[in-house]
Amino acid sequence: MSGWRLASGWVPGAIGDIAALHARHYAASHGFGAVFEAKVARELGEFLGRLDPARDLFRAVVAVDGAVRGSIALDGGEPGLPAGTAHLRWFILDAGLRGGGLGRRLLAEALDHARAAGCGRVFLWTLAGLPAAERLYAEAGFALAEEVTGRQWGRPVTERRLELSL
Repeated sequence: MSGWRLASGWVPGAIGDIAALHARHYAASHGFGAVFEAKVARELGEFLGRLDPARDLFRAVVAVDGAVRGSIALDGGEPGLPAGTAHLRWFILDAGLRGGGLGRRLLAEALDHARAAGCGRVFLWTLAGLPAAERLYAEAGFALAEEVTGRQWGRPVTERRLELSL
């Protein structure tokens, strides 16, 4: 896919488009359903409503038609988070944008922002069975901190918490 731009902060349709990207991807890869999509939309909407650019980062990959085709967020204000910690969230790209280095660029920008904001640690949750994501996170220096298998998405799935000290 060509003809896109990076936007900072909310853009019209971002919440719905990003929830739909996640829903389609994880329905195909892991069999997730409406509960997962609703959680993505609800939590992304809450984040965008409290986004503080000094602490948080949100980038949307916006196509020429205005549709959001990817995103990444760094959430430093998540309730209950220890000071100096940020949660990397909603990192996804449309299949047509994968493999060209855009994901690495977005991840590097988020980590640079974390450093500039004084974060000492960034973490994320991912799922087993996503080899491209596993490689990307390992190359950036993330390490496995926790692994749990549960059924919160309607079927058994292994979730992995990865952490990076900055």
